[in-house]
Amino acid sequence: MYSGYNKILRIDLTNETTEVENISPQFARKFLGGNGFGVKLLYDIVPPQADPLGEDNTIIIAVGPANGTILPGAAMCAFITKSPLTGIFLDSYMGGHFATEVKNSGYDVIVISGKLQKHKYLVIENDNVNFCDAQGLWGMETTKTQMKIKEDLKNSEFQVACIGPAGEHLVKFASVICDTRASGRGGVGAVFGSKNLKAIAVRGDRDINVAQPKRVLEYTRDTFEEMKKHPALGKNIPIYGSTGSVDGNNSLGILGTRNWQKEFWKDASNISGNSLVENNLRIGHKSCASCMARSAIFFQAKSGEYKGITSRGPEYETLYSYGSVLENDNPDSIIAADRLSDELGIDTMSTGVVIAWVMECFEKGILTTKETDGLEIIFGKHEVLLDMIKKIAYREGIGDLLAEGTKIASQKVGKGSEEFAIHVKGLELAGHTARGLKGMGLGYAVATRGGNHQDIRPGAERSGKLDRQIIDGKPEHVLKNQRMCTIGDSLILCRRHSEPVFGQYLSEKYVEVINMLTGFDLDMGELNTIADRIYTLERMFNCREGITRKDDILPPRFMKEPIPDGPSKGMYMKEDELNIMLDEFYSLRGWDIETGIPKGEEIKRLGLEN
Repeated sequence: MYSGYNKILRIDLTNETTEVENISPQFARKFLGGNGFGVKLLYDIVPPQADPLGEDNTIIIAVGPANGTILPGAAMCAFITKSPLTGIFLDSYMGGHFATEVKNSGYDVIVISGKLQKHKYLVIENDNVNFCDAQGLWGMETTKTQMKIKEDLKNSEFQVACIGPAGEHLVKFASVICDTRASGRGGVGAVFGSKNLKAIAVRGDRDINVAQPKRVLEYTRDTFEEMKKHPALGKNIPIYGSTGSVDGNNSLGILGTRNWQKEFWKDASNISGNSLVENNLRIGHKSCASCMARSAIFFQAKSGEYKGITSRGPEYETLYSYGSVLENDNPDSIIAADRLSDELGIDTMSTGVVIAWVMECFEKGILTTKETDGLEIIFGKHEVLLDMIKKIAYREGIGDLLAEGTKIASQKVGKGSEEFAIHVKGLELAGHTARGLKGMGLGYAVATRGGNHQDIRPGAERSGKLDRQIIDGKPEHVLKNQRMCTIGDSLILCRRHSEPVFGQYLSEKYVEVINMLTGFDLDMGELNTIADRIYTLERMFNCREGITRKDDILPPRFMKEPIPDGPSKGMYMKEDELNIMLDEFYSLRGWDIETGIPKGEEIKRLGLEN
């Protein structure tokens, strides 16, 4: 059986009470941890059609059997809820040291239900849980909030996950911030705000138990040496983080540019990782818990109105969302925008994509300065970026509309703007193409979170291991890659560590790691079943909210407009291509081909009847 503390801490905000319960070995084996625990509890607790910003929604914070150990990359923490942005299942992940303190406090899961009557924050220290007044913190940015709480607690060892003004104003894509790490996607921060919960401070001093501690130590030593020799983990990532993907994607003609009107940009090198380093904008780096990649790169703006502003980041996704998708080649402005987004507690990806949508509306005359508070919001104009971020975070002027997300904003504005609203199921797309990578396109379409690049990974197609221009074999690839992502999110392991060494699919290495941590005797067959059980339950949650095959679709731009130029010129996702892949994917998954709803026999096979 699993050797850790295996506790669930249930917190009732309405009554300000707590309850602790054990996790049974059967439950642990069935759902593993992290995302697996989270989706099962969310499915059981949150009623169908619940308002994501209402009292019936629940926040689940979950860690897995790897967290708190010395295994490389074991730093991620899952925040699971019903998304206010999409209205469906959401799991959003945050690095840093928060997960370690949750584990050290003796909990694998924290379930937060109800709603506080006044603004408060939670303090969790081993068995002690306190509800503390946050009236003086409401309105504070995230760094000041964390500093003030640590000061009040007289202990800097607490890890504080908090919201900023965006969460307080219920921006549908508000994030939760701890240190400079973000649980960014889908609006977890808005759920915090809806519950009058400003922050959670966690600290613990309990030991982390594993089934085979000697084997974990040996395995970590061997894996660490293997990772050091890997060209990405051992060399490139510690210098560039993920910023090298700008040049890499642009060289393939798959860099989202000008609200995805294009995927090749002549000015991409101005915001690439090489450029940032060569121009001395990189000033250092640090690591999350158990990280050997040291990929948290610090950059500092060097010129103009942004001079001196420092941020942990931007990473690739923000160089895309505040850079190429806006045709903004000013790296200093992106650094400043990244820092501001962390302080206000707002997702950089959704923010950049919704601003890009406004820019195209402006370009097409759908919106004018009358609707944009006098601002000329045009492609390439970096000067408006910070103003727009603030307007969205505080719901000021046009920011009130954009705070609803691209899907809702485009539906409200209409006039054909829905045709270039870049989202899947309401979640704005990450910076990886759905036109130039056929498997990625399918993965986005069926992803339980929507337009997220962590349900499907681009590596196999982008590297050339799989032919990115064909659909043959892609449904099986997506299924196998989803299984890897699902198990990684349940252990929980950082993709930057697991993918280069463990590969794109589940392997015996995952089996070995899980068994040495938990004492289980899993084999590959059972591990695949666990992955299918978790992912299918996510789908069942969404189907309960009305999601069917009709929603497994890509933005019109990716299905109607071929890439206009560059190395991937002419590529797009034809409707018949997507339908062929959906048929095969549903068959592989045991989901009904007509509806996309899991079949009764598959639900029974996975033990999800109740």
